Amino acid sequence: MARFSDYFQKPKPIIGMIHLPPLPGYAKTKGIDHAISHAVADLRVLEECGVDGVLVENEYDRPHRVSAAPETIAAMTRITRAVVQESDSIVVGCEILLNDPQASLAVAKASGAAFIRTDYFVDRMTRPEFGEFHIDPDALIAYRTEIGADDVLIFADIQVKYATMVEPRSMRESAMLARTKGADAVVVTGDESGHAPSVQHLREASGCGVPVLIGSGLKFSNAAALLAGCDGAIVGTSIMRKKSVSFDKLELFMSHARRDAE
Repeated sequence: MARFSDYFQKPKPIIGMIHLPPLPGYAKTKGIDHAISHAVADLRVLEECGVDGVLVENEYDRPHRVSAAPETIAAMTRITRAVVQESDSIVVGCEILLNDPQASLAVAKASGAAFIRTDYFVDRMTRPEFGEFHIDPDALIAYRTEIGADDVLIFADIQVKYATMVEPRSMRESAMLARTKGADAVVVTGDESGHAPSVQHLREASGCGVPVLIGSGLKFSNAAALLAGCDGAIVGTSIMRKKSVSFDKLELFMSHARRDAE
């Protein structure tokens, strides 16, 4: 837990999402400057409401690509760097969807971000539209060392939303394997965005040796029940309005999350 607590010193830290609009290379993009303005505006709201971290993600690059295109890596690096530079105190991370953790690590290293999230790390999983995802945790950890990014934390989803396990195992087994393979925290989700994980799954993952984070479905109405069974949370859908972070929604959420963390 030491590496995680070096960055996140409050109990049960809350990491807010920045969902970027379509980036260059997608038909509906409004350009890099618009994406940076969007990200910084969301950052300001997240900071004002007292979150502990932010995760920059190319959510609206639709349809998602399995591997990142060069223009996406370039755009994510520039945007994430802007968020790092504009941040007053909160910890910044990044993720390139859908399954390119090496690209996310490269962006984090170049931009100064402190962590990445990867949806697929140790679990063999498949989705009808993409097939089975490539996973190689050993190669990812080696790449992190190769580029001098050992200080960048890896938050690894286990049995992630939307996908089906190829080789079923318990949540506990996935959590322990992720820790063994080098994850700095594990992320537990529900079945899809906006759906919370079960308390049972959080309990199964706990005690694996690294922090357990909620990765979907947390809102003010279930914060007490869910935060009791984990070490922190990543929150996005429930604090958004019209694809941007809502001050009113986030303020309400944080008032419950901070109370329930005490």
